[in-house]
Amino acid sequence: MLVHTVGELLRQWRHHRRVSQLDLAIAADVSARHVSLVETGKSNPSADMVLRLADQLDVPLRDRNRLLLAAGFAPRYTERPLEDGALSAASDAIARVLRAHEPYPALVFDRRWNIVMTNRAIEPFLEGVDPDLLRPPVNLVRLGLDPRGLAPLVVNLADVRTMFRARVARQLAAAPDPGLAALYEELLGPAPEDAPGRSIESDVLIPMIIRFRGRELRLFSTITTFGTPMDITLDEVAIESYYPADSETAAYFTSGSRD
Repeated sequence: MLVHTVGELLRQWRHHRRVSQLDLAIAADVSARHVSLVETGKSNPSADMVLRLADQLDVPLRDRNRLLLAAGFAPRYTERPLEDGALSAASDAIARVLRAHEPYPALVFDRRWNIVMTNRAIEPFLEGVDPDLLRPPVNLVRLGLDPRGLAPLVVNLADVRTMFRARVARQLAAAPDPGLAALYEELLGPAPEDAPGRSIESDVLIPMIIRFRGRELRLFSTITTFGTPMDITLDEVAIESYYPADSETAAYFTSGSRD
């Protein structure tokens, strides 16, 4: 296993963010020479300096721990499941957000798109899904695109695939992740030149259109994340809330009779 020094890791992140040593030094309020010495291993940074540079490079908490370990320091950020007692306040808050969004669907997923929590409005859409896809961890991308999952219900599947492809590609551009990269290669990959669907860059909003129980439902979604988390789990989870894109869809969810 290749072991990188803290200087090498910081240089990788700096290159990934396309930031010069001078720009990083100015942002972190240190000299460019000091940044250079740290990257070349000629200066051993303090833990606070490692975190200051990591903060300016917008390094995820998981990778900040890796930087600290490489510099000879203990990790600063814990990683606990949402059901851990230490995260009970955050978990309860998320559960309240999910319940408050009913009767519309909402769910929580982690950095690799594994579903962590859902509200009750999601459950009817899972009735026809192959049980194999519902064994934990349930992956939202796989669930949405697999023919055994929700794909047969999605009218504009090409658009939804394009949306997933763009979102996962942005994640990988922000922070490389082997597991996420494997998911991308398995289910998304590069779009064929003649693939149907449109480019999402030119659209303000592309609804997901689902044909369900004889109705055509049009939904758009928003993403909510924690602002300043100090736990890796909270840093990596997101709440996706779905909203009706037209009055007919709104009426379906609010009618109280969705049989």
